Amino acid sequence: MTTNEESTYPSRKINWKGTTLLLVIGVIFLASTLRMPLTVVGPIISFIREDLGISNVLAGFLTTIPLLAFALVSPIAPVVARKLGLELTLFLSTILLALGIVLRSLGTTWLLVFGTMIIGVAISFGNVLIPGLLKLKFPYHVGLLMAFFTMSMNLTAGIGAGISYPIANASLGWQGALAIALVLVVLTILIWIPQLKANKPEPTVATTKTRIPLWKSPVTWAVTGAMGLQSLLFYTTAAWIPEIYIAQGIAADRAGWMFSIMQFSQVPMALVVPIIASKMTSQRPLVLMFTAFYFIGFTGVVMEWTSLAVLWMILLGLAGGASFALAMMFFTLRTRTAFEAADLSGFAQSLGYLFAAVGPILFGYLHDLFGGWNIAGWLFVVVAALLFFCSFRASKNEYVN
Repeated sequence: MTTNEESTYPSRKINWKGTTLLLVIGVIFLASTLRMPLTVVGPIISFIREDLGISNVLAGFLTTIPLLAFALVSPIAPVVARKLGLELTLFLSTILLALGIVLRSLGTTWLLVFGTMIIGVAISFGNVLIPGLLKLKFPYHVGLLMAFFTMSMNLTAGIGAGISYPIANASLGWQGALAIALVLVVLTILIWIPQLKANKPEPTVATTKTRIPLWKSPVTWAVTGAMGLQSLLFYTTAAWIPEIYIAQGIAADRAGWMFSIMQFSQVPMALVVPIIASKMTSQRPLVLMFTAFYFIGFTGVVMEWTSLAVLWMILLGLAGGASFALAMMFFTLRTRTAFEAADLSGFAQSLGYLFAAVGPILFGYLHDLFGGWNIAGWLFVVVAALLFFCSFRASKNEYVN
């Protein structure tokens, strides 16, 4: 830990008052905007497809566009933050997010695609910068603050998945369902304004260099694999799980809530895993746990045991919450400073999301090719196995250099 980091928050005890409390609340609201604009899409994809006359491949591409944006923008985010300051960069990215949501909801195909691109660019900054921000501001409490961050992200993602179908099915249509996330984004902009007083560029970051390039470290690639594979599972299930259950005979509104159940089930793991992981020398027991949940849950879905659909969604939610929270914690656990964490975050999220972007399109293509979801469904199990190997390696107690 650098001297600069220690001076930012020298006490090992958090003072839950004043500026510190405002910062924590601001981080929680920022987290609430990073998944909800994306999870509202899956349950209403049929409305969008039928109204605009688009194919399953293009429908899957709506989920893939943000991932491509994550891949392109993630390496740039730390550079921008160093020039503008963390607080201002996050503020501007939230305004950009609001613009993207508005454009996406205007009801034409090209604005739907363009607005989704802007949303992906805006969310990239929060994805990359917040782990470094927490390590910088709360170096002794990263696990606790990361728990708040991941819990808020997963809770609002679940809410978005659950309410989008009823809204789209009502008079507001799919445009209103896509726009609902704007409420949280506007609140976040207002709540984050006080943080601009503390904003300043970080000239010390430019002098903080890793001893070897990140890409030469095996740990970097393990973390990148863990980030990418768990993201592939999340965004592919977000796009297609409701459709898979509809094909298995479950009513559309209930199918939307199935994904919402999965999202809400992530919340307990998103809350406890960062805290537990920060106290463990090796996080491998956590990897074994969430891998077992993935295998059981995906097998239940693929075998079409719909009578236990809620159980499969709960297990997948527990697995997803744990794997995501642990992937985010790797950025701080496998680095020594806040700025190393930001660099690792940018690298891993860039390549990880680029790989994850293949998921929704590939699953949509496999469905169209084979006329069903069976082959695509077993691919979930294969990806979960690959995630196990990467996460198991990343859980070894060592740094990127």
